Amino acid sequence: MNSAVIYLAHMNPMTKAHEAIISKLKGDYHVYVFPVRFIKGEREINTKSFPFPYELRKSMVESIYGDLVSVFPDYTFQAPYFRYLPPLLSSRSWELRNKIVAQIREDRFVSYTGDKAERFMLKAYRLNPIDAHRLVISASSVKKELYRRALEGGDDISWREKLPESVVEIIEKNWGIVEKFARSEDRTIRMMGMKFPRDGYR
Repeated sequence: MNSAVIYLAHMNPMTKAHEAIISKLKGDYHVYVFPVRFIKGEREINTKSFPFPYELRKSMVESIYGDLVSVFPDYTFQAPYFRYLPPLLSSRSWELRNKIVAQIREDRFVSYTGDKAERFMLKAYRLNPIDAHRLVISASSVKKELYRRALEGGDDISWREKLPESVVEIIEKNWGIVEKFARSEDRTIRMMGMKFPRDGYR
């Protein structure tokens, strides 16, 4: 197989929608998954919007696909994050793009997103986006259910239905992360349509 697909995602957490996307892409391409990271110094910054660290998200993907897909940490914003803005005009944003592409070993590559605005940006960055439609299960809605369960308790386990079984197991083993962020303020800001942790933005 000499074609690859780049999948840039928050994947926080990985849902059945992510699984469906990767499984479909895997039939035609070697899939490279790049879960986004925010780094300040040597430390990954996590927030209520981005609770699960990269290594856990990597393990979520690998718990389903093993080494059939490639997962890399190169979609990484180094503090101060504001230097990646504005998109396309910032030299740092192009450095990030080139670092991602450097991991691709195939002769040709495309990229995936189900969002029209993101597709425009991927095209502007010469990442060759393919046409696709957004699937319905969002990680944001799953996080809300996780946090509600952590705060209210009870026997509501509906969130499990939206996640692959192996991902459910990973989250339950790391339930302390859910409890921690359920009780915290969401220290995330949105700039130019992108979300960043406040810690490290400037």
